[in-house]
Amino acid sequence: MVAPGISSGFDWTHYYASDAPTKLDFSQAKNIPAKIESACLRFANNPAITAMDATLTYRQLDRLATRFAAYLQQNLGLKKGDRMAIMLPNILQFPIAFLAAQKIGVICVNTNPLYTPREMRHQFSDSGVTAIVIMDLFLDKLEQVIKDTPIKHVIATGIADQLPVWKGVAVKAMMHFKKMIPAHDLRVHSFRKALSKGDESKFERPELNLDDLALLQYTGGTTGISKGAMLTHGNILANMQQIRHAAWGQIDEGTEIVLTALPLYHIFALTVNFLSFLALGEHLIFVPKPVPIANTVKMFKKHDITVMTGVNTLYNTMTHDKDFKKIGVRSIKFALAGGMALQESVAKAWQLITGNRIVEGFGLTESSPVTHVNPLGQTPRAGSIGIPVLGTDAMVVNDQGEPVATGQTGELIVKGPQVMAGYWQRPDETAASIKNGWLWTGDIAKMDQDGYFFIVDRKKDMILVSGFNVYPNEIEEVIASHPKVLEAAVIGLPDASSGESVNAYVVAKDSSLTVAELRTFCREQLTGYKRPRQIQIRDSLPKTNVGKILRRELREEALKNGIRSNAEESAT
Repeated sequence: MVAPGISSGFDWTHYYASDAPTKLDFSQAKNIPAKIESACLRFANNPAITAMDATLTYRQLDRLATRFAAYLQQNLGLKKGDRMAIMLPNILQFPIAFLAAQKIGVICVNTNPLYTPREMRHQFSDSGVTAIVIMDLFLDKLEQVIKDTPIKHVIATGIADQLPVWKGVAVKAMMHFKKMIPAHDLRVHSFRKALSKGDESKFERPELNLDDLALLQYTGGTTGISKGAMLTHGNILANMQQIRHAAWGQIDEGTEIVLTALPLYHIFALTVNFLSFLALGEHLIFVPKPVPIANTVKMFKKHDITVMTGVNTLYNTMTHDKDFKKIGVRSIKFALAGGMALQESVAKAWQLITGNRIVEGFGLTESSPVTHVNPLGQTPRAGSIGIPVLGTDAMVVNDQGEPVATGQTGELIVKGPQVMAGYWQRPDETAASIKNGWLWTGDIAKMDQDGYFFIVDRKKDMILVSGFNVYPNEIEEVIASHPKVLEAAVIGLPDASSGESVNAYVVAKDSSLTVAELRTFCREQLTGYKRPRQIQIRDSLPKTNVGKILRRELREEALKNGIRSNAEESAT
């Protein structure tokens, strides 16, 4: 184990901009709403967020968030420390709901709108949410599980709620005509009416400090059971400053146009795109549904995008799009990549089209998320995640926690003010992940003589699909719950489009079991990116002498035999 007080001893400050701050400063804001409200005051008349051609200025955003905060506080009785789920895509209602909750000290639990009822039940029960802001398209799923959760208040919103009247009427009519909004018997509060009822004058501001929890961001932790990473106001504010510091001299406050195609329920988009750039007065362009890719490319036709974030799969798809190539985008100052390894072929294709390289970084949910990034003012090093951000230390260590030699591989551990307070109500998991202040990432890395870090592999069995963590334990548990399944094993295999794909190996309890049957079952139980690309029914699975399934052998066997094409997999 790393001894208390030990550090890497490496100095990365010479890579930082010479006129940038040399340390983090929390004197101006001790909580998230204070930081954002300051920006709303400075840039009051500037456009803050555009989604579906509707725009809120900074003044309007703050007023709506305050109204909603007052409603949550005075009408629903929510108070500091309560938990509220937000289950929305990238629409204007998300920032309003999120900032409103932060204003009254309510802890946000960001939830993937595509979650299945099973996934919703676990997250809502584990976090203890008593309220939820949810899209009306998903109310039927909530109805299936609400009795198993502590949820008392359901605030429903529709796509049209924050659109101009004429467009909202048209959208509502179209959705009703196509019967897109499911029937339900839930008692719900209207988001739109809540905004009109919220009395700003009655809003009471609680005392919020750096150590207060801001959100529970769910992740797999070390065992694959979904856990809430406890991120404090101090964690998020630290990372916001670190991101600003990394971009020092490369962006201008109040002038950038930032594309947000990644979902806001993901920590990457939440901290980097939304909070960090909002605090700088930039204009954020939300893409509610980035795929088909034409939805994202269309934003480049409408706006002179200067900054964007994405994962390798998004950039790869864009560089293969004829319209994107035809536009000849040259407004981009830089594009940031994280969530999964950036392929060099994608980086080169992007540079050919835009004239700029993609800048790769690294982070985890447990670190709010950014820990490393290539210096923005310099040419990114191919294959490198860059250097630690301001106030962050990083080392590569062996299993005993001893630093390895330069260029040697080991587990990457990080330490900094952005590292979470721990896992929600799971002290054992916290102790396994954070030792003497160091967060053990589970990633195998190396550091070169210049202090640049490279991710080599992952120590965990976690599968990374288009930047999203997929944990084999969860998928295996779901498949094993099928009445015709005896046992299951899940591994990740390289995939050209998504980085890795989920692959399942199943031993049947009933010989009538089919792959098609399992696919239908997984479709009902798992979000899209978690569903197995390939399912293979076998007579047995490789195991140790004590009966532990050897995922490693399955992976080696698949790689040795060659990975079949998607067409072949689909036919399996």
